[in-house]
Amino acid sequence: MMKFYVSPRRRARMARLADARSTAVHIPVDVIAEDDAFELTAYVPGVSADELEIEVLDDTVYIAGEFAADEDEDVSYLLRERPRGSFSRTLRLPSALDADGAQAEVKDGILNLHVPVAEQAKTKKIAVKSN
Repeated sequence: MMKFYVSPRRRARMARLADARSTAVHIPVDVIAEDDAFELTAYVPGVSADELEIEVLDDTVYIAGEFAADEDEDVSYLLRERPRGSFSRTLRLPSALDADGAQAEVKDGILNLHVPVAEQAKTKKIAVKSN
C-alpha cells in the first residue's frame, strides 16, 4: 500500500532533508504537464508498491524506496550494474498539487503517478461586464 502524506509543517522538513536523502542510486523520472494534472513516470524495477513511499505536499513530490541487495559473499562479480540500495527523488512542480486526488500504480517495474493541480492554483476565467 502506498502512503500519501499531507501536512503543511512537512514542507520545511522536506526541503531540509532533500539533500540528506540524496543517494548514489538514481531513478529516472518523466513529468508531463497537462491542463489540470501532472503525470509522473519513474523506473523502479523490482520494487513493489508496498516498498514505495510517496509524499505530496504543496508543489513537491517525494518518491523513495529501496532496491534489494542480493548479497552473496561467495560470489565474485565480473560486472555489477544493477542498482541496489535506497533511492529518493524530490521533484518541485510549477503548481500547487492536490494530494488527496493523487493516484499511483506500479506495473512491470514502472511507477505511474497522477497528481492533480490544486483547485486554488487553477486559472480562473473572469467575465467582464460592459455598460
